[in-house]
Amino acid sequence: MPDGDRGQGVDTEKRATLRRFAALGAATPLAGLSTGEARAATDGTDARDAILGYVNTTPGAHFSKLRDDLKLGTGETQHHLRRLLDDGALVSRRDGDYRRFFIADRFSTFEQVALGYLRRETPRGMVLTLLRRPTATGSEIAKALGVSRATVSTYASELDDAGLLDRTDGYAITRPETVITLLVQYADSFDDETRAFAADAASLLSYDP
Repeated sequence: MPDGDRGQGVDTEKRATLRRFAALGAATPLAGLSTGEARAATDGTDARDAILGYVNTTPGAHFSKLRDDLKLGTGETQHHLRRLLDDGALVSRRDGDYRRFFIADRFSTFEQVALGYLRRETPRGMVLTLLRRPTATGSEIAKALGVSRATVSTYASELDDAGLLDRTDGYAITRPETVITLLVQYADSFDDETRAFAADAASLLSYDP
């Protein structure tokens, strides 16, 4: 394929991706903002609406994932995120090396922290394992996930410090109903294992999307 045709293909794919998420963003209610303020915040651009739509369906996504999934440039992403943050449409939270983004006024601090860890493969696997098997030991979790016992111990300490895990007597997820609700509500933005868990757990919970 000629270079020009490849470039056109990339541009077409980018436009289709932006349009798909922009439709979600245009329909996203922004808590704390009136309808007029919400539209001013997005400024009517496909890229900005797409970012809103993406963050609405993938809360806790970090900069690089958002940029890559929407096929935006680094500078373009920085510009639009800065506008959305300044206008109060989005909020962000530092999570280690990442800055994660959320629709404003939608999530509590606990939920933001929980979503940040659920976006990481090993902590998410630990949480899913403990929700399925509340008595699982560190060694059993390590075996289930195919990681070292030391890795489980390190993340368990982080989750404990973050208020998501209680290590008083073994390992216990803090506020499990809230965590399950987040996993069920945003299952499609995680992986196949989470979607399988959500299919089993959905009937156990009532939540308002």
